[in-house]
Amino acid sequence: QVQLVESGGGLVQAGGSLRLSCAASGLTFSSSDMGWFRQAPGKEREFVAAISWTGISTYYSDSVKGRFTISRDNAKNTVALQMNSLKPEDTAVYYCASKDFGAGYYAKDRYRYWGQGTQVTVSS
Repeated sequence: QVQLVESGGGLVQAGGSLRLSCAASGLTFSSSDMGWFRQAPGKEREFVAAISWTGISTYYSDSVKGRFTISRDNAKNTVALQMNSLKPEDTAVYYCASKDFGAGYYAKDRYRYWGQGTQVTVSS
């Protein structure tokens, strides 16, 4: 079955960096668009970043643009999220997700498979 396993979360001070990784198995990774979402306590799950199956196109929410970078390695079936200049408002559980290639990068209901999430906490 499909498995998406996130790693790399933790506690960091404001201004610091973290790198999240997601290892995928059980799906045709090289033809899957991949995304990162996050959910803070009491809030809806929101889009963070996405990358096309080719790795050519990337998409970011306005709140993370210029600070976060998404990348993928189709040879290793992994997708990463480099997070720099972290802010306390970035605190959330971060989820990796996959969808069939095509439009709808920003919409969480377009993503078919989800990981269990990894906690990111940014202290002020």
